[in-house]
Amino acid sequence: MSTPQPSFRKGAGILIILALILIWAALVASLAPIVGQWPIVVQGAFYLVMGLVWIVPLKPLIRWTETGLWRAPAKADN
Repeated sequence: MSTPQPSFRKGAGILIILALILIWAALVASLAPIVGQWPIVVQGAFYLVMGLVWIVPLKPLIRWTETGLWRAPAKADN
């Protein structure tokens, strides 16, 4: 019995996630000179939000890597 091979989507998904993290980190870091002039509490809130926002596109991306679909299938009403 042979072991199942992972689809290309797994590798592509990993590369896309890594690219997303790198691009997002570069974007946030590029804003540091501006954000650094804000009050410390506002800076903290900004970095907290920016640290969580990048997670939003992960759900459809992970769904795609697992199923090949970007959107969840519609639920059938009984």
